[in-house]
Amino acid sequence: MDAGRPPVPQPDPAGRDDPPARSRRTRRVAVVFWSALAATILFTLFSGGRTEGDGRDGAPHAPPAATPSAPATAEPAGPDARPGSNHLPRSRPVRLVIPKISVDAPFTDLAIGRAGRLEPPPAHDTNLVGWYAKGASPGERGTSIIAGHVDTATSPAVFAELHRLAKGDRFEVRRADGQKAVFEVDEAQTFDKDSFPSDRVYEDTPTAQVRLITCAGDYDRQVRDYTANLVVFAHLV
Repeated sequence: MDAGRPPVPQPDPAGRDDPPARSRRTRRVAVVFWSALAATILFTLFSGGRTEGDGRDGAPHAPPAATPSAPATAEPAGPDARPGSNHLPRSRPVRLVIPKISVDAPFTDLAIGRAGRLEPPPAHDTNLVGWYAKGASPGERGTSIIAGHVDTATSPAVFAELHRLAKGDRFEVRRADGQKAVFEVDEAQTFDKDSFPSDRVYEDTPTAQVRLITCAGDYDRQVRDYTANLVVFAHLV
């Protein structure tokens, strides 16, 4: 942990099924937590899966700027997704499926490590996504955080094509309770890491939402990190 960096507080998953009407005090506490978590995530999670000794000489794989596209054709949500409801019960995600960009990947839990920072998904597995297991589960009321590498030292990774998602595209999260939570993209934006809008991205929302996050921008070879993050905002349908 860096000198003077306080440990990131652990969120309390209890109470996530409270009614949508919440006190201002509760919302202020939530905003403070997500703002602290944001700094942790941005510092450690989205470094493209590279290590200090990767010795990579060629230009790193980097996605081009996002371009608008027609919404992908998706299967009807069906009863599993509970169309029209604003949340599902809490349940562990088991698989992320994004037909438009051919993603079909299992989940791993992400947690705050001993250094007080969110641990990233293993860099050696290019087809793996992680979710912050102490936060909202996908489909549960609140903002669920799903992260994946854009590449590794040797090849593109699970979110290499995430930049292709656009408003109206749909994807699903298959859950341990057997239900499928279907999400629709609201927007996709790229933010410089130096001016990342933490409050907006990690806001504790009264409805079920998801943020898909990966690296973007240029790869800085000196600091071995990308200069920006791509965030896909989506809501449960």
